[in-house]
Amino acid sequence: MSSLTSLALPVLRQFDPEKMHELALDALMLGVGVPFRRPEDDPALATRALGMRFSNPIGIAAGFDKNARVLRPLARLGFGFVEAGTVTPRPQAGNPRPRLFRLEEDRAVINRMGFNNQGIDRFAVRLARLTRPLPSGKGGGAGVPIGANIGINKTGADPERDYPALVARVKPYVNYVVLNVSSPNTPGLRGLQDAARLKGILDAIAARHGGDCPPILVKLAPDLEDDAIPPIVEAAIAGGASGLILSNTTLARPPHLQSPDKGEAGGLSGRPLAPRATAVLHLAARVAAGRLTLVAAGGIETGADILKRIRLGADLVQVYTAFAYEGPALVTRLKQEMLAIMRRDGIETLADIRGADL
Repeated sequence: MSSLTSLALPVLRQFDPEKMHELALDALMLGVGVPFRRPEDDPALATRALGMRFSNPIGIAAGFDKNARVLRPLARLGFGFVEAGTVTPRPQAGNPRPRLFRLEEDRAVINRMGFNNQGIDRFAVRLARLTRPLPSGKGGGAGVPIGANIGINKTGADPERDYPALVARVKPYVNYVVLNVSSPNTPGLRGLQDAARLKGILDAIAARHGGDCPPILVKLAPDLEDDAIPPIVEAAIAGGASGLILSNTTLARPPHLQSPDKGEAGGLSGRPLAPRATAVLHLAARVAAGRLTLVAAGGIETGADILKRIRLGADLVQVYTAFAYEGPALVTRLKQEMLAIMRRDGIETLADIRGADL
């Protein structure tokens, strides 16, 4: 079924991308293209991060399942972890449509969704249901680590109030929490990446939760100036963060873009983001020097891409745009490509190469 689903994608891509995304979520909820059991991963792909074991390092990034509707089906496709969100305190409709554009010639996407989501109340209810025992009595959960990506509303926001409150709502149900302070589609949000402001938000979380909190990660923008990255990394460490996600979408438009939609406003993701996302990872990894878990994202399309990011210090990786283009078959292909390279080069575990190119 996964192969059939992937074969249908070229036809489906002729339709409105946001409607197709909604249909994809509905299909996953119905089990279309989803294996009955999650595939077993080769032990060579296993890794440890954030105090947990991941059977493989490949996760689905936030933005695909904003409302925590299909966490279990995504896990059964073979992802090593699944991240839901971004969720905000109150429901919001997001920006006017159209707000999602395929740049097929560039293997990229531009979005200006604007944190459209159903709000933390419905999000938390779905997470709670996920953790309940299944009717079979064989336990609940998704079978892989789950993350919640949290953000602030476009209006009426108080970050030092809202982020700690959101953590409180999700922490009984997830393995880690991500502070989204880097989406380009919420006015003023990226200003929260400022080292002093970020430290204040992390301090507010610590003041409310103390040690009773899952690992906190911070998702950063690729558009930060190089000299801004070291103080942000240090602020994250000083504030008690456990890791960084590197990186979110970019406002930059590389000159080689070919698609007619290249001038649309919003965040660019996919292949054109890869060089900058890789450079930001390299910079952050050198500063962090093993003190943070690093999750690489942005333009990852092949098993070789994943191994390259791990060599540059990443512990885990996330995909989104490549999954939108290829569908469920992507996950299997990435793992097969990783294993082929590892066997060819005599790499027994991912830990053997992590940070080797720093």
